Amino acid sequence: MSDKNKKVFGVWMDSRNATIVGKSEINNSEFKVLGHVTNAGPDNNSSEKTSNNQEIALMQKFFKEIAGKMQNIDEIHITGTGQSQEQFIRFLAETPQYENAVSSESTSNKMSDENLIEYIGKHFN
Repeated sequence: MSDKNKKVFGVWMDSRNATIVGKSEINNSEFKVLGHVTNAGPDNNSSEKTSNNQEIALMQKFFKEIAGKMQNIDEIHITGTGQSQEQFIRFLAETPQYENAVSSESTSNKMSDENLIEYIGKHFN
């Protein structure tokens, strides 16, 4: 498959927010924001174990929502703060639909949608 026909995506994420960037059509060379996903985080629980279990379940839901905005990934670049990118890459590798996707990661601070589009565009060009 040529590079022009690959379905490529970019994601900026931290543990609470994600912005997904991609091309709306394979032949279109312009990246655009495909969506935003928010993770509300765990409720206030008196039990640390309950809170931890809820946080794990919410992260899985968060990752599924992000992945749901990207169909048939060939290549993805994930950027952001903290360890969320690494966890999301592991999630993709363990999900049969996405296990063959080529993924890369970097660290970056929160950026505007326009800056993210430019950043991901430069990464894939």
